[in-house]
Amino acid sequence: MTKTADPTTGRVPLRVAVLALGTFAVGTDAFVVAGVLPEISADLQVSIAEAGQLVTVFAIAYAVLSPVMATLTGNWPRRRVLLTALAVFAVGNIATALAPTYGAVLATRVLAAAGASMFTPIAGATAAALAPEDQRARAISLVTLGLTTSTALGVPIGTLLGTVATWRGTMWLVAGLGIAAGIGVALLLPPVPTPPAASLRERLSPLGNGKVVAILLTTVAVFTGIFVVNTYVSVVVGAATGGSGTLLAVLLFLSGCAGTVGNLVAGGWTDRIGPRRVIAAALVVSTLNFAVMPWSAATFAGAVGAIVVFGLTSWSITVPQQHRLIAAAPASAPFVISLNASGGYLGTSLAGVIGAAALPLSPAALPWVAAVFVVAGLAMSEYANRIGARR
Repeated sequence: MTKTADPTTGRVPLRVAVLALGTFAVGTDAFVVAGVLPEISADLQVSIAEAGQLVTVFAIAYAVLSPVMATLTGNWPRRRVLLTALAVFAVGNIATALAPTYGAVLATRVLAAAGASMFTPIAGATAAALAPEDQRARAISLVTLGLTTSTALGVPIGTLLGTVATWRGTMWLVAGLGIAAGIGVALLLPPVPTPPAASLRERLSPLGNGKVVAILLTTVAVFTGIFVVNTYVSVVVGAATGGSGTLLAVLLFLSGCAGTVGNLVAGGWTDRIGPRRVIAAALVVSTLNFAVMPWSAATFAGAVGAIVVFGLTSWSITVPQQHRLIAAAPASAPFVISLNASGGYLGTSLAGVIGAAALPLSPAALPWVAAVFVVAGLAMSEYANRIGARR
């Protein structure tokens, strides 16, 4: 039987950290396209809005495939799922780098999303299984650290590479990260017990839980708001950067660093004061930041402040949301986490479409649209908490 924690220390086992290697690769792939939209647009001879649909297609594929993959691989050993996911992910990104046309690039993003959708939810559930109960949020935040670190390092590096070389070089970088992550998981992650067999009906049973559904709808609404800005960040801060890819990379680096801090702080605070307060505080601050962003992002100094707050608040949501879902449906942890990931990517795909529709009005409209969805997410989050209180 695999040990899940050191009972004498009650600490999150260090081996959980290896899962962050994979989420770093996945996060870089998911978010780096937003930083190279101008280069993709010019190379494939499509508009910025059309290039932005690469994010939408990846997100829709992830949202649809995540629960499907979680069901199909539900009885596989965890390491096999993780390694298969990273192999599919790497192949998908190599195909993107080689794709000659816009349509072909769209198709390869689906393949990359399939691998990503297999990896991230299982990584989070595996981390929770390997940690003691009172350190579960910290374990999840350690895995999520890979995603936030990707925004701090992977995305700016990929953006800079796309600016000075080619966006296809950025995709080769992402494929290499996926391969490196696979090697790390193969060598360093210990065997993890295979979950007990369950039918599709049993796996879908959490969807009959009103609290679970409300938490998932919170994720959809909040991530729609976040990614209305994130997907079109090059346009939102365009006045501040003057179209400079280097300055944009600097802002993305600062956002990622702030997100890393927000993720780690959220993990500790969730264990101490509970997920509801962490989520509420983050969403209130996020709403205020979006409300003033049309003015704050007009200069580079103001954009630095706006982007730092954006990173802090955006990445403070994932850990407490996953924590709430695991608490609401502990027997279905991998599946509900996959649904939460699907909710996040569904929000991302909606953001791509909504942002493209709002873009012709004015870049300044995007943060206000984002604020509306974040407020809706806050309302749904509080409703989810009342459902729990009535029980």
